[in-house]
Amino acid sequence: MGVQDILSRKAGVIVGDDVRKLFEYAQEKQFAIPAINVTSSSTVVAALEAARDSKSPIILQTSQGGAAYFAGKGVDNKDQQASIAGCIAAAHYIRSVAPVYGIPVVLHTDHCAKKLLPWFEGFLKADEDYYKLHGEPLFSSHMIDLSAETDDYNIQTTAHYFERAAKMNQWLEMEIGITGGEEDGVNNESADKDTLYTLPETVFNVYKALAPISPNFSIAAAFGNVHGVYKPGNVVLRPSILGEHQEYAYKHIENPKTKKPIFLVFHGGSGSTQEEFDTAIKNGVVKVNLDTDCQYAYLEGIRDYVLNKKDYILTPVGNPEGEDKPNKKYFDPRVWVREGEKTMSRRITEALEIFHTKNQL
Repeated sequence: MGVQDILSRKAGVIVGDDVRKLFEYAQEKQFAIPAINVTSSSTVVAALEAARDSKSPIILQTSQGGAAYFAGKGVDNKDQQASIAGCIAAAHYIRSVAPVYGIPVVLHTDHCAKKLLPWFEGFLKADEDYYKLHGEPLFSSHMIDLSAETDDYNIQTTAHYFERAAKMNQWLEMEIGITGGEEDGVNNESADKDTLYTLPETVFNVYKALAPISPNFSIAAAFGNVHGVYKPGNVVLRPSILGEHQEYAYKHIENPKTKKPIFLVFHGGSGSTQEEFDTAIKNGVVKVNLDTDCQYAYLEGIRDYVLNKKDYILTPVGNPEGEDKPNKKYFDPRVWVREGEKTMSRRITEALEIFHTKNQL
């Protein structure tokens, strides 16, 4: 038995109960699904190709900045209009092409801080409009990240938006405790180190607020996570405390169905060890964000191509083989962009093995 045996929709963007079934199966079989930040059709293709070839499910997500890029850097982002249009465009594109790759895809939006809530409002309305026409939301899931605010505001506001999402049977991810570092314009590099580790009681407060609304939610609880790439030793992860969150929740839930009642998310995983990933997955992590590594991997292919083919792309005509030799086959974007797709895809393939996602279909 594999993932596709438990899903009602075997390939393409999955929604509703299928998302929950996927995460339940991941907990049971102890694997996590990489969430890849996509900023273009090219990065979407790189991720889908890796998942298809590894016989794995995949999560594709757009951040606020990535969504604006998808719409076009020349578009004014006043009132988040570019970010809203971009993530909606990405969603429709992914819905169109994902089925031909033959794998289940979770379509997600990444971090949304308080200042970005107009973006959240925009794509949630798109979900509601799509739901009226098709009986399902446009996106599989969203993330709201109010971790920089007080816990009370974070939990109450998250619950408010979750009530809207729950009417569409939509998944919601939230963050409690801060992920350090900097990503997509949100800078927590100077955050107090104590805030990088969320207490079990705090995590359970989230559970108590959201569980009565719907079971379709996950929590990105901080355990020392930091966005970006840092020298070894500069980041101290404690994935073992995720087990403490599960134990605390299990003891305080009346008639729990499982010893891991909380779906957890791993942010800031660049540079983490296999042991750290394994410990996190064993303790209920079902989703691992992968962004920085993919950005660099995409660059590698294009960088190496340009360096290796430099004498063939300096001019439209003329290269070491002759001054009248055309260079179109070297500077055609489909050639060098494809090299970036290949190296990014290889990096995602590595992650699918590290997270034990490979061959789970």
